[in-house]
Amino acid sequence: MDMNRKSPIRVLVTGATGYVGGRLVKRLLGQGFTVRCLVRDWQRGQRMEWSGRVTIAEGDVLRPQSLTTAMHDIDVAYYLIHSMAGGPGFDARDHQAAQNFSRAAVKAGVKQIIYLGGLGDPQANLSPHLKSRHETGQALRIAGVPVTEFRAGVIVGSGSLSFELVRYLTERVPVMICPRWVYTKTQPISIADVLSYLMAGIRPDEPYDRIIEIGANVVSYGDMMRQYAELRGLKRWLLPVPVLTPRLSSYWVHLVTPVTGLIARPLIEGLKNEATCLNDDARRLFPEIHPKSYREAVIGAFKQPARESTWFDAVGPESKEPSPTVVDREGVFVDRRSLVTSCSQVDVFRQICGLGGDNGWPFMNWAWALRGLVDRLVGGVGLRRGRRDQLNLRVGDALDFWRVEHLVEPKSIRLKAEMKLPGKAWLEYRLIPENGGTRVEQWAYFAPKGFMGWVYWVMLYPIHAVMFTGTISSLIRQAEALPTNLAEGNCP
Repeated sequence: MDMNRKSPIRVLVTGATGYVGGRLVKRLLGQGFTVRCLVRDWQRGQRMEWSGRVTIAEGDVLRPQSLTTAMHDIDVAYYLIHSMAGGPGFDARDHQAAQNFSRAAVKAGVKQIIYLGGLGDPQANLSPHLKSRHETGQALRIAGVPVTEFRAGVIVGSGSLSFELVRYLTERVPVMICPRWVYTKTQPISIADVLSYLMAGIRPDEPYDRIIEIGANVVSYGDMMRQYAELRGLKRWLLPVPVLTPRLSSYWVHLVTPVTGLIARPLIEGLKNEATCLNDDARRLFPEIHPKSYREAVIGAFKQPARESTWFDAVGPESKEPSPTVVDREGVFVDRRSLVTSCSQVDVFRQICGLGGDNGWPFMNWAWALRGLVDRLVGGVGLRRGRRDQLNLRVGDALDFWRVEHLVEPKSIRLKAEMKLPGKAWLEYRLIPENGGTRVEQWAYFAPKGFMGWVYWVMLYPIHAVMFTGTISSLIRQAEALPTNLAEGNCP
C-alpha cells in the first residue's frame, strides 16, 4: 500500500455478506479505506452491521451488465465468490462469473484484483472443487488486470465451513469410522491470518500479479480432529477403513451436522488431495505475518465467550404470535422467538428486570423450581441464590442459576447459565422500537459439549420450546397490564 497517496484507496468487496468478506469489510473500514460492497440482495446488505459506512451496489457476477456501476472508480477489487452451494454445474458458473468480473474490471480501469482460492498441487488429479478454484483464478486474469491470488487450505475460525465440519464431527461422534482422507496432509490457517494477508496484498500501484500460497503447520485431518478433541476435553477414537466413498461420507455428514450433502460432497471429494504450500513466497513477501499453528488457531476460535450469544442476525418475518426460528450453526443451537407489543421498551424492560428470585418466573414457575432442584441434586447452584435486588439488575448480578453478562437499558439483557449442563447456555432479550411499540426478541443459545450435549438439547427441546413460548408471551401480557405511571425506574 502506497502511504503517499493523497486519497484513500477505493475498494470493492464481493461476497461481502459471506464468512471472509464480512470480516474483511470491517478490517478495511478500520484502516480508512473507501469501501463499496457488491451484493445480490440489497436488503441483506443493509442488515450488515457496517452497512451505514459503505456504499452498497446490487448486482450479480453472472449478469455482466450489473457490474458496471459497482466497478466504477474502483482501485482494488476483492473476488470472494464461489457457486458450490448452487449444486451441480458450479464449476461452469464459477468460470463464467470470473470471466465477467475480469472483463468488467478492465473496462472500469480497476488496477488490481485480489482473489482467495484453494491450495492444491495443479499437477495432481484435483477434485472438481479444487480444480474449479484454480480455474477461477485463471479466468480472473483473462482480461489482463493484475491478479493477486492467495491460496489457502482449511480456514480455522467459528463459522468457517471447513472448520465447522471438524467441530461438528468431533463434538457429536465419539467413535468415527473414517476413510483414508483422514491421513491427507493440509496446512490450515486462522481466519485472522487470512485477513492479514488479504489486507497486506493491497498494492494498486505495484500489485503482486502472482499466486501466493498461505498456511501454517502441516497436519492431517485426523490430527485436526484429535487436537480439537484434546482442547475440548473429549475422548475420540478414529477408525480408518480402506473404502468409504465421498457419496457415503457426504450422507453421514448430512445426517450428523447442519451441512447439507449437496455442499459436503464436493468438499469431501477434495480431501483426497494434499493441500500444502509448494513455495514460501508468502513468508518472503509478507515477513511481518507469522501464521498461528492449528492448535493456536482453534484456541483463538474458542476465545469468544460473549460472542457465542451474538453470532446470529435476526431472521424471519415478525408476527403478533411468537414466531420460533431454530437454527444450528457454528456449534451453537439457537432458538429465537419474537413478539410485537404496543408497550414501550421501558415497560417491557422493567418486566424482564423483575425475573426470578422471590418474583418467580412468569410461566411454569414450578418447572423452573424443579429445574433448580435437579441442579442442586447434581451439585449445581440451583435457585438458592435468588437475586441481589427484587427490582434492579446490573452486570455481574446472580439471578437464580443465571448471571447477568450484558445489560444495556432499555435495549438488551443477556443472562449466562451457571447450572450444571453438558455445554454452555444463554438467555437474551432484545427490545427494538417498532411502529410506536416494541418488538421483543427472545434468544436462547446452547453450545453443547460433545455428544451428550447434543442429546441434551434434542431430548429436552420439546419442553424448552413450550417454556420459551410461554415465557415471552407472559412477559408481554404482564407489561401490557402495567399502569402507565409505573413505567419508570428500571434497571440502573
